Amino acid sequence: MALFIGVDIGGTKVLAAAVSTTGRVLRTAHRTTPGRRVEASLIEDALTEAVEELSTTRRPSAIGIAAAGFVDVQGERVRFAPHLPWRDEGVRARLAERWNAPVVLDNDANCAARAEIAYGAVGHSQYALVVTLGTGIGGAVVLDGTVHRGYNGMAGEFGHMQVVPNGQACECGGIGCWERYCSGNALVRFVQAQGGRQDITGPEITEAARAGDPVALAAFADVGEWLGIGVSNLVEAFDPEIVVIGGGVSAADDLLLAPARVALRESLVGADHRAVPPLVRASLGPEAGAIGAAYLARERFRSAGTRARARRQAARGTAPRP
Repeated sequence: MALFIGVDIGGTKVLAAAVSTTGRVLRTAHRTTPGRRVEASLIEDALTEAVEELSTTRRPSAIGIAAAGFVDVQGERVRFAPHLPWRDEGVRARLAERWNAPVVLDNDANCAARAEIAYGAVGHSQYALVVTLGTGIGGAVVLDGTVHRGYNGMAGEFGHMQVVPNGQACECGGIGCWERYCSGNALVRFVQAQGGRQDITGPEITEAARAGDPVALAAFADVGEWLGIGVSNLVEAFDPEIVVIGGGVSAADDLLLAPARVALRESLVGADHRAVPPLVRASLGPEAGAIGAAYLARERFRSAGTRARARRQAARGTAPRP
């Protein structure tokens, strides 16, 4: 049986997953992201370790990479990654050679959107937005049921829309970016500013909020409000049927989404005279990026096989099978 692996690389974690043809995660391997101010080779070492952990019994047929960064339209290079050291790096070819396997590359939110289309919350919706909240914010646009990558391959970089002129400095080099106010990092900063531990983590804040901690609840109210405000701008621009919220922060569910839904309706022009799209949690959780990367790898592998068979049949002078 063919083995397809998806690897999701974000600002803090590497998740590799062996994924079935029905989108079920069979096995996973985890690594910590070495950081954004390290050599790119260290990031690729971490990816390699995770892939090798899943490849002990058989060689993968193809591997997909879901990268938290700006991936070019050819799916070859990571042009820029706010939370990773890749700067105009030929990641796909370099890792294909290192792993001795076919490799495909796309943005992590695009991969998550593909997974949610194939197996999850987007389903049969033809017009959708997917927003992923983790270390920062990623996004994907679904038009006519497919992921729209844009002219340069970089559509959906919602996290770096400016929402506060002269606001907080962002790791991307910009000022007042949406992800500074609405992300896992924003959640942590809010709690730290209220006297919380400097080493507190997002999952700890979620646990505290579920236990009724007022600071943690206030943090989710603040981040959730910013989520709704930002989504309202996206709804004005794209008029989607549904908005799907994924990424690690989405594990908080209604702690995050309840205030976001209120802010969405309050911020959306003409909300009482239009269909306000439902704001729902991604079905596949934090594994969506890896699942979507494996799905992309499998589809490209099959397409390549179909083209190769057609060439062989043409060379023999036989008609290809329908």
